[in-house]
Parts: sequence; structure tokens; C-alpha cells
Amino acid sequence: MQAFLKGPASISTKPVAAKEKSAAGSSSGEGKRAKPIPWVEKYRPKNVDEVAFQDEVVAVLKKSLEGADLPNLLFYGPPGTGKTSTILAAARELFGPDLFRQRVLELNASDERGIQVIREKVKAFAQLTASGSRSDGKMCPPFKIVILDEADSMTPAAQAALRRTMEKESKTTRFCLICNYISRIIEPLTSRCSKFRFKPLSDSIQQQRLLDVSEKEHVKISNEAVSYLVKVSEGDLRKAITFLQSATRLMGGKEITEKIIIEIAGVIPKETIDELLLGCQSGSFEKLETLAKNLINEGFAVAQLVNQLHDTIVESEDYSDKQKSAIVEKLAEVDKCLADGADEFLQLMSLCALVMQQLTQNT
Repeated sequence: MQAFLKGPASISTKPVAAKEKSAAGSSSGEGKRAKPIPWVEKYRPKNVDEVAFQDEVVAVLKKSLEGADLPNLLFYGPPGTGKTSTILAAARELFGPDLFRQRVLELNASDERGIQVIREKVKAFAQLTASGSRSDGKMCPPFKIVILDEADSMTPAAQAALRRTMEKESKTTRFCLICNYISRIIEPLTSRCSKFRFKPLSDSIQQQRLLDVSEKEHVKISNEAVSYLVKVSEGDLRKAITFLQSATRLMGGKEITEKIIIEIAGVIPKETIDELLLGCQSGSFEKLETLAKNLINEGFAVAQLVNQLHDTIVESEDYSDKQKSAIVEKLAEVDKCLADGADEFLQLMSLCALVMQQLTQNT
């Protein structure tokens, strides 16, 4: 009986093994296939010359790269303007692809960067001596680079611990601090660095970059959609490219229009805002409550409404200066409450009630 049971079992294992082999072969074949990369990473500048619009920074870095010498750097400015891309491109040019990983320590806000990490990890990396030449024979600088991305989220104690290390290890290490708000960096650190402000990208530069990406990815997009994409991203090229990739995936080869960009970006349509303002002018609180509920139920963010309503009110000629000042002041209060985690519906009703009061008291 046992022999009978063993026989078929041994026979049945052969096809299973063959299946496993074929599965392993197919998985290894899939591994060789090129992995899809987000367009933001795919079109990140590979060298300093590819960095757009930041002429002063590029000019200084190119001179520094020629002499293979670099000061401590502090890059600040709005998100998506090329701060991290610029220093990574400069580091690649300095060290080449082989030495890049050994010579660059990059710490982001997602990493632990308290006082202990600065004292141990950063200090240990900074104390290592760097020497040797590149494999391609080009001149290689005798220092390493520590990149502290989003440095404005570091605690003042961690920033203070960095001061001495920056001075003490100046022969072997250069520091590059990257932040959105320079006011959050302590004075002793800013005085030890060459400061560079990254400007929001101009509309023409953004349009050119987006058209280049569209051409390389064979994306059909109307000129109105490109212009609206630039307007929505507000100088943030990373946001614009991400929206473009999302819209491309949504349309699946069809032409991208302005309407699609509005959907992807979560922008509240102008008709909806006009309808809300008309509801405020009607003086009916029940109608206003219905409009506010519909806005929330459709998934629109009240923070987005505050931004768009601000532009609409300020640019409009239908309201007096007194009305504008009262509404804008309320917009600021609502924005602060939303940032603190207040209920969206209640804040929207509070805002609409004040707008209604301002628009109906003179009529």
C-alpha cells in the first residue's frame, strides 16, 4: 500500500518541479524588463547645465566645479524649483557615478535627524578622509558632501550640534542645507553657508519643460491644457509633471484637455464658485446650506476653495473695498482654523454666512 502511495507521489512531483522552473524563468524574465520610473525622477536634471531658470546658482556651481572646490551651501525657496536636483547633479559631476554613493550622505525629513544622529552618523561620516581619483581619470575633489534636505524641520538643538562639525571638518566635508523657509535656520548656520534663493519657475520655462516631456513621452496635449497646468502648479515644476503623468494615465493616449487638468488637480470649477457667491447674494440661509453640503459631498477641499475665493474676491470689481477687506480677513481666519484641523463644513458655513452678511447688508 505504501509503495502504491509513493509511486504516484513521485510521478506527480516532476510536473510540479517543471512548473516551478518555468515560473522562476518567467519571473527572472520580468525582472530584466525596464522598471517604470515616475516622470519626475526620469526627467530630473543629470548635470548642472540642465537646471532651469536658476541662473545665479548654476553660474556659481559651474565655477566651483571647474576648480573642484565648493563652499558650504544653503539652498532655500518654494518646493519644486530644483533645489535637491541641483546639488545632486553637481555631486554627480564632481564625483562621477562610481564614487557618488561613497562620497555623498543625503538625509531627508523622513530620516531621523535629531541631535543624536547629527552627533553620531553625520559626525562619523564627516570625519572620514576622502582621497583617490575617479575611474575616468578626471580630477576628484578631496572632500565629501552631506546633504540635509528640508533642514528647516530640524530641531534648533540638532542645528546647533551641526555648527562645530561644519567648522571642524571643513577640510574633508562640505555641507548643503536645503529648506523652504530660511527663517527657520539658526543664524550661526546661515552665516557659515553661501546662500542661494531658488525662484519659482517662470511660466515660459515651465511650458517649455512640459512640452519637452510631452514630446518624449508621445503625449497629446492642447495648448490651453499646458497653460492651465502651469497656472495650477504655481511655479512648482514637480507638481506640474506629476499632474501631466496622471492625466496621461487617465486618458490612455487621447488628447489631454483643460477640463481633464481641472479634474486631476482638484481645482473647483469657476461655475461652482459663482453659484456659491450667487447663493450668498440670495440671502437664503437654507439655499446656502444646501450649496455648502453639495460642495463637501462632491469631495472638494475647503482649503482649495479659500485660495480660489481669495483670487475671485480680490480681482472682482463688484465689491467695495470695505466688503473685500472683511471677506479676506475671514478667509485668513478660516484658513488658520482648517490648518489646525477644524471641521470643513462648519468653517465653510461660517465663511459663507459672513460673505452673505457683507453682500446683503447694503441692498
